[in-house]
This record gives sequence, C-alpha cells and structure tokens, in this order.
Amino acid sequence: MELSVRIERWPLAGTFTISRGSKTEAVVVVAELSDGAHRGRGESVPYARYGETADRIVAAIEALRPALQHGLGRAALQGALPPGAARNALDCAYWDVNAKQAGRRVHDLAGLGLPAPLTTAYTISLATVAAMAEAAERAASRPLLKVKLGGGEDDGKRIAAVRRAAPRAELIVDANEGWAADDLERNVAACAEAGVTLIEQPLPEGADAALARIKRPIPVCADESVRDRASLDALAGRYDAVNIKLDKAGGLTEALALAAEAERRGFIVMVGCMVATSLAMAPAMLVAQRARVVDLDGPLLLAKDRPEGLRYKGSLAYPPEPALWG
Repeated sequence: MELSVRIERWPLAGTFTISRGSKTEAVVVVAELSDGAHRGRGESVPYARYGETADRIVAAIEALRPALQHGLGRAALQGALPPGAARNALDCAYWDVNAKQAGRRVHDLAGLGLPAPLTTAYTISLATVAAMAEAAERAASRPLLKVKLGGGEDDGKRIAAVRRAAPRAELIVDANEGWAADDLERNVAACAEAGVTLIEQPLPEGADAALARIKRPIPVCADESVRDRASLDALAGRYDAVNIKLDKAGGLTEALALAAEAERRGFIVMVGCMVATSLAMAPAMLVAQRARVVDLDGPLLLAKDRPEGLRYKGSLAYPPEPALWG
C-alpha cells in the first residue's frame, strides 16, 4: 500500500470547553492508503490527554511507510502500533480501501447488519451557569444532551439550570476527570435530582477508588479510564458503562472487539467521539449500532463539515455514504 498522511484544521462554530481547557478548532490527522486503483481514508484526533500531538501521530504513521509498502496488513497493524490515534487513522483507512477492493461495504466485510440512523447526544460545553442554561434552551428540542461539568462548586447549579432550560431532554453528564472524591456524592446527588441518566468519568483515572465505595444511583461510565480490552479488568466494581472511542481504542477493529467484550462482562456500551469531521464519525457509526448511548456530534460543532459528510436531521445521524467512507 502507498501511504499519504496530512494534518487538517477545521474551525469550530464556537468555543468547545471541558474541564481540561478550551479550543476553537479541530486538529485532525488523515491517512490515505492506495493500491494504485483503490483509495481508503481514515481520520483521527490526537488525544492530548494521552500525550499525543498531531506531529507525533504523523511521525508514527510515517514510520510504518516501509512496512505498508511491503505488505503490512490490517491484522498485523494491530501489533505494530499501540492503541491510539495513529493506529486508528490507518486501521480505518484499511477498512475503507479493503471494502473498495472487494466492492462491498465495510459493515458487510465485518459481518455486521445494515447500519441504521441513530440518535446522537448534542454537547453543552462547560461555561457559566447562565451561559449553559442559554445553550441548553437553544438545544432543548434535542432528545439527548451531553452536559460538560467539572468546573468546581457550581456544577450542581449548572446541571439544575440545564434541566430547567431543557425539561424534556434526556441528560448525560461528562466531568472529564474534573471532580474530587470529596465532592463525588454531592455532585451525584445533584445529577440525580436533575434526572441525569449517565455520568462519565467523574474522577481522574487512577484516583477513582471512591466509586466502589459509594452508592451509584446513576450508572457511571468510564471514559479516560478505558482504552481497549486490556483496560476492562480495572473497571470492575467502579464503573457500570464504558465509552468506546476509536481514537482511544486504536481503530474500528479493536473498537468492535472491545464492544463485544464489554457487553459480555455486563457493561453498558456508549460510543463517543472527539471533535472531528464526519470522516472520523463514519466508522464509529458501525460500533454505535450496538450502543445504549451514542455521542457522535463532532461534525455538528464545526463551522463546516466535509462536503460528503454524514447527514444529520436534528439529532438523528445517518450512516455514511460510500463517497465518504466504507
């Protein structure tokens, strides 16, 4: 396979803020594989939480150029790179080019059923109580809102204000490791009062033992604490759900295996994303077919998506067309 790889920057429609910081653009890495007649693409987002940068991801992909030219395939790729954004971009590019070579869709190659449209969460960024209430009011007609918390003592006020502004929406909360163990029960109680149905990663990875010691009236979902199947052993007794992201798992191949193993162990499956274009959402749509919670709103946060991007009708996301991926 011949390789090309590049960094792209996609402006956001506004500012996206979580407990770790803010950004105004999505920086993505796109890998393309070609056999001379067929081309496949994969998009990934460097995950700063794990020390990834766009330049490092490009370098990791470029380092495999000789192996790719000498026949390194998708199966061997799983051991050639660790879980992360570099492997994700190449893995998804392989699925795409292999589907084109076979004249079939990726879901067919993977032994999956025909994908259906799915309702995705829509994210309310972390901000002041008033600003989050205003954002929630604008999005109140959406059926599922994901509320970013992790901003200190006002989190209880934030989630209460969002609930008042969007009384009919299902709410899930993502603290992005931003809570402390001392605040855990108070914040969980505030979420329960607001009718929240899922809480993502309330405590930092490696400092989440308190989750095993409290009552969990709301399912708690691991995000930063889970990457691939090897992460699952450490979650027992602390988490009820796992958020699968292709950039963490290292591609569609591992994400599908992780979803199956998580289900086997009794975890609720959520499928999430980084802020990226529809090219990154397309393979995640296949994993999301078996998820209880779907959070693939990345393109909705951009000022402009790819011209062949996913079709969204409100919060309903439709599977990709072949012109995009798969």
